[in-house]
Amino acid sequence: MNHQSRQIHVGSVAVGGGAPVTVQSMTSTDTRDVAATCAQIDRLVAAGCEIVRCAVPDADAASALAFIRTHCPIPLIADIHFDHRLALQVIAGGVDGLRINPGNIGDRWKVAEVVAACRDHGVPIRIGVNGGSLEKALLEKHGHATPEAMVESALGHVHILEELGFDQVKISLKASDIRRTVAAYRLLARQVDYPLHIGITEAGTTWGGTIKSAVGLGVLLHDGIGDTLRVSLTGDPVEEVKVGWEILKSLGLRERGPVFVSCPTCGRCRVDLIAVAEEVERRLRDLPEPLTVAVMGCAVNGPGEAREADIGIAGGEGQGLLFRRGEVVRKVPQAEMVEALVEEVQSLLAERSAGCHSQDKDH
Repeated sequence: MNHQSRQIHVGSVAVGGGAPVTVQSMTSTDTRDVAATCAQIDRLVAAGCEIVRCAVPDADAASALAFIRTHCPIPLIADIHFDHRLALQVIAGGVDGLRINPGNIGDRWKVAEVVAACRDHGVPIRIGVNGGSLEKALLEKHGHATPEAMVESALGHVHILEELGFDQVKISLKASDIRRTVAAYRLLARQVDYPLHIGITEAGTTWGGTIKSAVGLGVLLHDGIGDTLRVSLTGDPVEEVKVGWEILKSLGLRERGPVFVSCPTCGRCRVDLIAVAEEVERRLRDLPEPLTVAVMGCAVNGPGEAREADIGIAGGEGQGLLFRRGEVVRKVPQAEMVEALVEEVQSLLAERSAGCHSQDKDH
């Protein structure tokens, strides 16, 4: 399956219609604390976050969001439930998108007011269906939060917006269960061409949630489903962004920062490869530039993997061969392997940068 979606814009970011899959996150601060929220957004942006969402539980949070908007360098989405007045307030305050379910905000005229404001300000709406909060009537009809129930909920919300002539919509169908989530998205993708925001909700803590998210989102993205994603973790939201990028990089869908290749070690390894690999990854993990770095431990697969990487090292008896784009640079003692590899990466990036500046001058 390859879901062909129409394109919408969240602020300056294109979503769907062949645009790159974008990485989102949500702040965990109290939105009313402007300084803390802005500081967290800065950290998220530095990690590669491309769209950020903030909870808006009351009018004070909505007022704060207007100040946050002036600081935020990426598109800002307001997450609102039930109260249409909050939606009108944040739209006037300049947000780039809404996460709101029209079926949950009451009378038809309230929905019409929100839609009119969104249309006037170019603000798209994300319909966000969560398996843990489906409408009571759908739970009674289907027995529990089945994929069919989740899709029916989403289509019901979409129908309300379509009746009002509004099509700047994206949809999410999240559950904490991978199989149910995947089934729901597959079912919906056959029925609509709206962009789909994907995620495994309430995935868990950083370790377990990363695994669940990688499996679930990996399946969907491999199916060609998903135009934007959020990895939902109980922890620092910066980790959500990092995991999201690793998922996209592993499927060859986006590039950002290093791709690390390292072997699991075995009885042939004669260097402390685990320590070397972990330190190399720690030293390079925050680089935004894409490159492949290999840290290998023996003569069987090591030279081949190191040769294929931009920068690689293949371990031997207490030493390693340092490679740069397929060529051996030198032999390095184990004690110097980390520093030598990091220096070679920095040298390569400096050359890349100089080459880019040279091309800019030529133009």
